[in-house]
Amino acid sequence: MYRQGIPSPKIAAAAGVAKSTVRYHLHIAAQAVPSIRDEHRAAAGAPGQPSSAGLRNMENIIALYRSEDRLPTFKGKSPGERALAVWLLRRRQDADRGALSPIYREGLKAIPGWNQQPTRKTRDAARWHQRLTELINYMAAGNDWPRHKTTDSEQERTLGIWLHTQRMKHRSRELDQNKETRLNTDLPGWRGGRVRGRKPRT
Repeated sequence: MYRQGIPSPKIAAAAGVAKSTVRYHLHIAAQAVPSIRDEHRAAAGAPGQPSSAGLRNMENIIALYRSEDRLPTFKGKSPGERALAVWLLRRRQDADRGALSPIYREGLKAIPGWNQQPTRKTRDAARWHQRLTELINYMAAGNDWPRHKTTDSEQERTLGIWLHTQRMKHRSRELDQNKETRLNTDLPGWRGGRVRGRKPRT
């Protein structure tokens, strides 16, 4: 009931208990789930002061965006990322209802379009650039071009399949011109790959 925006006096009256009893249980609930007060204020249509946990979530999302140029997803690499995706979804819902805290609204401005659900095209573009960055770092570490078969690691396999796909698209003239330019600039020789019989770089 509290999450639905119903004030504690009304909850006490409906349950037939003292107001202090409701306040006591709400205090315990807020310690276990800090976001419960934010949810109550949002449901009541009165944006309030964000919790410390909420502010940490916002800072972590902004940091993820700045470091990886993406937002947390429900299929994220860790439970923490998936929790951030849930938190961000609730803030989008708050914004849609006009109940988003001004502090969240101001802070999340650091992420263009944060309140819009990403399209598949946007997600694909973000994934492509992420793989490009990973391959640049992989090569900079002294590795040879990754293979897509008979690989030494899961990382090599992932990058090898991605690179093989780019080569196939280039041969069939399906590779986007901007992507080809990035590959040519950041990874010279990407189309040729390994020279047969050449030893890996050390």
